[in-house]
Amino acid sequence: MFITRVLSGAAIAAASFSTSLLADTWDMPTPYPDATFHTVNIHDFAKDVAEATGGELEIKVHSAGSLFKHPEISKAVRSGQVPAGEFFMGLLTNDNAAFGVDALPFLATSYEEAERLWAAQKDIVTELLDQQGLMPLYAVPWPPQGLYTTKEIASVDDLAGLKFRTYNATLEEFANLAGAAPTQVEVPDIPQAFSTGRVEAMITSPSTGANSKAWDFLTHYTDIQAWIPKNVVVVNKRSFRRLDEATQTAVLEAAAAAEARGWEMSKAETDAKVAVLKENGITIVEPSDALMAGLRDIGAQMLENWKEKSGENGAALLQAYQQ
Repeated sequence: MFITRVLSGAAIAAASFSTSLLADTWDMPTPYPDATFHTVNIHDFAKDVAEATGGELEIKVHSAGSLFKHPEISKAVRSGQVPAGEFFMGLLTNDNAAFGVDALPFLATSYEEAERLWAAQKDIVTELLDQQGLMPLYAVPWPPQGLYTTKEIASVDDLAGLKFRTYNATLEEFANLAGAAPTQVEVPDIPQAFSTGRVEAMITSPSTGANSKAWDFLTHYTDIQAWIPKNVVVVNKRSFRRLDEATQTAVLEAAAAAEARGWEMSKAETDAKVAVLKENGITIVEPSDALMAGLRDIGAQMLENWKEKSGENGAALLQAYQQ
């Protein structure tokens, strides 16, 4: 009896040890603070994966650029330094123009249009990421982008000469076409950049404006609804293939749930964060016809430039979107 109990205890210990050896932890860098709805969604994604796998795959989220700075995240996943990560898809525009189509001004400005654009973009993006050893898990849009300034902007001419916050090639092109002075600034540095006069204007979401407490350093938000860009969550293909089939399925199912949840979170975020801006003293401005006409002219020029750079991929993408 005693020997049986000892053997049973040894078997249980061996099984527990075996299970601990099978368990895996993934470090996952993200660029935004924990309060940002994208990061909230990622924490939920990580929780879903842990529950679905019985703790055999734990995803440790490193938010606010604490593990890798935003521009470094895609490279870190590609090189296998981390198995997964999140970044703004438009940061890869220099790799291929198809990554930045959702940041083209006034191409897709409603969630319905944004969903159609992602449907047209997804296969191309998946193929391009595959060439880099990456696989997209899911993508979630930001709310429609608005214009933040330290004064009222009545026309595009009012942007001339302003120090304009950029974070990718598309926004840099926009700033140049508007006659502004592009200045690279990541999200965590926005308050200091405005407070020190390093930047005087930016286009970003109501989420980023509210989370950055924009009322501390600027005065006006003009609701131009310029575009609806996306963040993408990717996984290193080698890391994913090392998972057993059941764990792979759990990750993909959690990713599908995160994408659906994230789109709904984005929609709810838009009105809520604009209200927060207003409650804290930001002047909410409906754009003038003159301003919108000038901005749409810039958007049309950027679309033509994008077509020239995007080649066959771009033509196929636009055809699929416009059908």
